[in-house]
Amino acid sequence: MHKLIEGYRRFRDDLWPLHRERYEKLAQGQKPETLVIACSDSRVDPQTVFGAGPGELFVVRNVAALVPPYQPDAGYHGTSAALEFGVRVLKVRQVVVLGHALCGGITALLEGAPKNARDFVEPWMSIAEQALWRTPPSPETVPLQDGYEMEVVRLSLDNLMTFPWIAEAVRDGRLTLHGMRFDIRSGVLWRMGDGRQFLPVDAH
Repeated sequence: MHKLIEGYRRFRDDLWPLHRERYEKLAQGQKPETLVIACSDSRVDPQTVFGAGPGELFVVRNVAALVPPYQPDAGYHGTSAALEFGVRVLKVRQVVVLGHALCGGITALLEGAPKNARDFVEPWMSIAEQALWRTPPSPETVPLQDGYEMEVVRLSLDNLMTFPWIAEAVRDGRLTLHGMRFDIRSGVLWRMGDGRQFLPVDAH
């Protein structure tokens, strides 16, 4: 806790004075253009990766940056609730699914969840099992885990289109969907193109 409090004090001393006007404006309401679905992994912070400031990104994070299919029932649907609020209330213009390298969720999908993380991690990752039924990546060109990390991003994009109000917004040109993957090892961001293949983003 001491480290968190010290971080807050640095924020108040160094960053708050620089961004006070922005925060005061944001206190009147938020209007982000981008919703990011990212992994809970502590090494992958969307705001850092995209160089974004306060109020620029509406972010939902979960294990493996998964989007479940549309399923309006009495269950608890945190990711779906965030999508509904971001798309229907905030009216974001784009949704980004941000996967990443060395994802523990994808490792659990491929090798099984750790024994002490099966109450929730295992059933949650079952959302991504469809990715295993698809054509597996060639180990000669893409390491197995890397390939499935990309495939799960594609699956999440497919699941986004099962939400009727997302599909409608995409068809009407009010919303665009994007798949990306951040490689922790190299710092390189990969983006899914029209052919659903991932290519590195030019850093310059």
